[in-house]
Amino acid sequence: MFKKIASDALGLSDIGKVIDRKDFDKVDSDDYVLHEEGERIYFIIKSKKDEYCFTNLALIHLDGESAVSSKRVLKRYSYGRNDISNVYLETAGRVDLDVEIKFVIGSTSFSIDVDKNQIEQVKDLYKALLKISDIKSHNAEMHHFSKVSLEMAKGIVENQSSVGGSVNLAEQFNIINASSYEWMKSKYAEYHVKDFGDVFEKFINQ
Repeated sequence: MFKKIASDALGLSDIGKVIDRKDFDKVDSDDYVLHEEGERIYFIIKSKKDEYCFTNLALIHLDGESAVSSKRVLKRYSYGRNDISNVYLETAGRVDLDVEIKFVIGSTSFSIDVDKNQIEQVKDLYKALLKISDIKSHNAEMHHFSKVSLEMAKGIVENQSSVGGSVNLAEQFNIINASSYEWMKSKYAEYHVKDFGDVFEKFINQ
């Protein structure tokens, strides 16, 4: 009941408002955060229609059909499974009431209008998303390099073994396969980051 009237209490309109940390528990998206698994909210933008909840693990979007309807569609975009790209911040002109933060997560584009009086908070979110985008791009490149390195190493080992001719082919396959699996598993764990809490801690100041 309390959350049903939260938007009115927080003075929300179609232009989003950045929600203070002390009010995180007053928004609907808080109910869908995986608190049990250490998920933590760092930034929330809320309008009468939508909520955009940025946690250390994902963007939780409560997509509203209209400002007068209580119906919502819950969408979750994990940072581990989705790249973040094309991060932009459009500042306000003299007559504008809002600023826009734009980005793509996975294949979904977002353009979120926020009260221009909260530009400083939006700048913090912009920096955090830009940093996450850079980290994921760098990690993808490093993961690719590790796979190329593995293929080169496998080729060298296979060539040496074939020249020597003393190693049973089945045994040789099992050794290379086991080594390759362990190598890829370790590199995946190294470069597949799921939790970006440290990035939000660095840039989000509330």
